[in-house]
Amino acid sequence: MTSLENAAEPEAWFKLDREGKKLAVGGAWTIAESARLDKELAALDLSGRGSVTIDASKISRLDSAGAWLLLRTRRALGDAKGSDLHLPDLYRPLLESLDQPRKSEPHKARIPPGFRGRLYKIGRTATHTFFQTVSILGYLGRVTVETIEAFAKPKHNLRVAAIFQQIEETGINALPIVGLLSFLIGVVIAYQGITQLRQFGAELLTIDGLGIITLREMGVLMTSIIIAGRSGSAFTAQIGTMRVNQEIDAMQTIGLNTVDTLVLPRIIGLVVALPLLTLYADIMGLLGGAIMCYFDLGVTFPAFMRELQQALHVQTLMVGLIKAPVFAFVIALVGCYEGFQVERNAASVGLLTTRSVVESVFLVIVLDAAFSVMFSVLKI
Repeated sequence: MTSLENAAEPEAWFKLDREGKKLAVGGAWTIAESARLDKELAALDLSGRGSVTIDASKISRLDSAGAWLLLRTRRALGDAKGSDLHLPDLYRPLLESLDQPRKSEPHKARIPPGFRGRLYKIGRTATHTFFQTVSILGYLGRVTVETIEAFAKPKHNLRVAAIFQQIEETGINALPIVGLLSFLIGVVIAYQGITQLRQFGAELLTIDGLGIITLREMGVLMTSIIIAGRSGSAFTAQIGTMRVNQEIDAMQTIGLNTVDTLVLPRIIGLVVALPLLTLYADIMGLLGGAIMCYFDLGVTFPAFMRELQQALHVQTLMVGLIKAPVFAFVIALVGCYEGFQVERNAASVGLLTTRSVVESVFLVIVLDAAFSVMFSVLKI
């Protein structure tokens, strides 16, 4: 019985006409014939033939191995111009599914030279920025609705264990790098302040300036930038890798809400962690400045604290802490959003991770400027 079936199934073959413009293909292009076909096609001289029509209408059977050989042959024959392929409708979906990665490659438009090229780049950037802003705002609306629903039914929607895990990863694990950089920044601010104010005999005002700059601006700003590079990029890379591995598709298939599962724990965890990190960064920055003042000015720690207490008020500390949850929300939102934009390839993960950090830092600085204007208007 098997021998009769094999006899009824014609052997795979191909033939290039004399003009080299048409390649006839027939028989059973299956994995059983793939090794032989691969050797014979490799021996075929395909260079410099330009666009060639492939007539595969006489193919009797086709599997993934045979379809891949057809695709490879079409690309080799067609070169940059492409090649027409006539295939029975029965096998066309298989060929299209194998050719999907090639079709998904972004089309690179030709940029005109000179002034028109510069205008084209400006217009393309402006268009991309506009649609990116609209998309992020739409995603913000979705996350806002999901957050309200989660807090309305916390027992069903809030994943407490995941939230505490994110607080640990974004907060506790970030203490060493945040503390070290804040300490060094405090040393630098104090040193530069002493150097400049010494010309006017007002070295002690360095303590006042250090306290105000650290608590109002540098503590929260530097902490947010560090977290954007550390945790925001991690959010994008983690979610993007899940998209590449089709884990998010699997979650959606079994009915899991990806916002509740992946986004909300990261946002809530970072919103809780960043104000605490900011307070820690303020303390480390003041400690660095106090040590610098001790060695350069001979100001003892109790004297440093007395001068600092006279210069600062509670609202000075609160100004910095009020910014922290807003910055945390923006960093987490952008990191998760860019993670869901990742395409199914590794290069996209790296590209969007970089974009996530750039966008987060940019938005943090813009929001910090907006806060500064608002506090100035309110005379805070």
